[in-house]
Amino acid sequence: MSQGCTASLQHLLAELRRIDLLLRQRVIWAQQEGRAAADEFRGLYITEEEIATILANPAHLGLGDIQASHAAPGGGDLADLIRQQGEEIAHLQAVASAQGIELRLPRLVNLFRLTPLERDALLISLAPETDLRYERLYAYLQDDVTKKRPSVSLVLNLLCPSLETRLAARRHFAAEAPLRAWHLLYLYDDPSTRHPPLLAKVLKVDGRVVEYLLGGDEIDNQLIRFVRWGEPGISLEDVVLPQSTRERLLALARHAQDEAYRSSQSLEVGSKTFCFQGPQGVGKRTTAQALCRELGLPLLIVDLPRLLADELPPDMAVSLVFREALLQKAALYWHSVDALEGEEQNLSLCREALARGLCRHPGLTILGGEATQELLSWLRPETNGTHHGPTVTRVDFPVPSYGERKQLWQMALEHQTASAGIDPGVLASKFRLTGAQISQAVAMARGLAFWHSPGDGHITLEDLYTACREQSAQRLTALAHKVTPRRCWEDIVLPKDRLAQLREICSYVKYRHIVYDEWGFDRKLSLGKGLNILFAGPSGTGKTMAAEIMAGELGLELYKIDLSTVVSKYIGETEKNLDRIFREAVDANAILFFDEADAIFGKRSEVRDSHDRYANIEIAYLLQKMEVYDGMVILATNLRKNMDEAFVRRMHFAVEFPFPEEPDRLEIWRRIFPPEAPLGEDVDLSFLARHFKIAGGNIRNIALAAAFLTAEDGHAITMPHLILATKREYQKMGKLCTEANFGQYFELIKG
Repeated sequence: MSQGCTASLQHLLAELRRIDLLLRQRVIWAQQEGRAAADEFRGLYITEEEIATILANPAHLGLGDIQASHAAPGGGDLADLIRQQGEEIAHLQAVASAQGIELRLPRLVNLFRLTPLERDALLISLAPETDLRYERLYAYLQDDVTKKRPSVSLVLNLLCPSLETRLAARRHFAAEAPLRAWHLLYLYDDPSTRHPPLLAKVLKVDGRVVEYLLGGDEIDNQLIRFVRWGEPGISLEDVVLPQSTRERLLALARHAQDEAYRSSQSLEVGSKTFCFQGPQGVGKRTTAQALCRELGLPLLIVDLPRLLADELPPDMAVSLVFREALLQKAALYWHSVDALEGEEQNLSLCREALARGLCRHPGLTILGGEATQELLSWLRPETNGTHHGPTVTRVDFPVPSYGERKQLWQMALEHQTASAGIDPGVLASKFRLTGAQISQAVAMARGLAFWHSPGDGHITLEDLYTACREQSAQRLTALAHKVTPRRCWEDIVLPKDRLAQLREICSYVKYRHIVYDEWGFDRKLSLGKGLNILFAGPSGTGKTMAAEIMAGELGLELYKIDLSTVVSKYIGETEKNLDRIFREAVDANAILFFDEADAIFGKRSEVRDSHDRYANIEIAYLLQKMEVYDGMVILATNLRKNMDEAFVRRMHFAVEFPFPEEPDRLEIWRRIFPPEAPLGEDVDLSFLARHFKIAGGNIRNIALAAAFLTAEDGHAITMPHLILATKREYQKMGKLCTEANFGQYFELIKG
């Protein structure tokens, strides 16, 4: 046991010895009243002889060496003993102060501003927690063997010399008084009495208060389900933040360091409250831990969603959390305060309790959430019912910039075994991840590395790409279809200029960090810095394939938007769905692919009725979202002339996908068959390319259909298979199968 704990325990025992003397006075008074009982009721009552034995031998109570000879029948000697005990207590306090030791009971009294009567009420209620024989003593004094805990009446009779003072002292047991407001004492009803008065209620000390006074420093058992210690963490200098933000936090930390948790602190002083606002994973909690490390303070982290789901009433839970912070001399971090938004009663109670606590809590408090603007509104005095609101300093935590992401990647990969050639700058440029997501991605990549290379576990770039995609939000799947890239540049046939355009687009994404961040173009752009692309061309000319190839090249997710889930007949719903898509696409680090985009990005029309007006509002809303979006959006349309010109002007690239001519069709026919496919010697790809003027998508359908026809026969793919598959494709397209098209193979399709 430490010197401080030993001194605190000695002081507590000295205070309990003083309470012993008060009890002795009360026993003498009770004995002078006289009590009679028949022997046949022995066991149902406590005899005076038994009480005399207890008082004559207090050593078993662990309360000192007061001898029976001191207990004179009169009250004079006891008054002297009480005075002497007070002098001993004062001496112990003076010695502790000289040694720089903070005694726990006086600290508790100062923290919660307890009066001497409230302190003694706490001690009287604490006594049975140190020795169960106090229960028999209290039962004797209350003339009821079942009343083993002190009642309010007993406490007032012990501590108040007159009726007037007893009546005045009732206020110390009111709900708003410190003993009950801070849950130091609990009042319970006497089970034998229905609707008992205040005087009949029984007192019990809270378990955490008992443990604290006896030297315990563990977190309250009622709180461990949603409260934990914060890790010491990294220093504030190592936190990846804008330099200006770090400097301001350091200045505030130095200013608070001299004032935090002094012994003279007052509960009337509002807390030093920071409001950390930003998306999940941007480092709010890490910064809180680093700030407390700078201050030399421990940190308690409160998980608000878990608190709200706990069996404890939320207002009581919040009060106990503030009490724990005071007992532990700790700062508080309230995680996910956004969970308090809502109209439910438990949320309202929790908000009110938090606002009250912030107004009277003297220590450092940090509120962390994604959007805290609404939170700050109910912390104002007019909304929280207080005259003085807490002083709140709001600190914004934006999504890390390219430079910050690069630094985070360097820190995360610093102690990892990674393959050569991994460039943190490339990862930072392609994936807009937060610090937490980067750490999780590296951890996942390490697991993938050990899976494919158990011997060395070298992290590869592909491991990191896979892990980064897994960290991206997957909520887009509700409104979009995720496309897994399987095609490569060799699979697509386009004119050289169009292929060059597609590669330029990929370079735009790869090197945007150089242009925007290193060369300063970011400062010249006030709106979004995303990439908007228009793919225009007939159906089947390779627009979707090109998007898939680019996604594979860049290592990004590709989401094809399902228009049936986006467009709604109800006014305003389409805008909500689009807002959700663009908002969640940022988290997903994804390419958005709008196929048949003219369905929602079409031309605005002249307003003839309300439907036209709302349709035009949808288009205007889309224009705004396109301007501020930072990601990559591809709009594909079969008819460019149907697209609104305002959208076309906002495109960074417009790629035309022409209908393939004979040389291109021949190249598509050559590339469409996998090497494993059994191709017959009679197959004439030149004939197919020359006679059938169809797009690449149709060629793919014919090749696949011919393969299934061949699988049924069990032989190689032959020209009859391809001709029959072509006939089926023509029928699907609504085209006539003429001899001019099918030439010498026309006889095969007559039937």
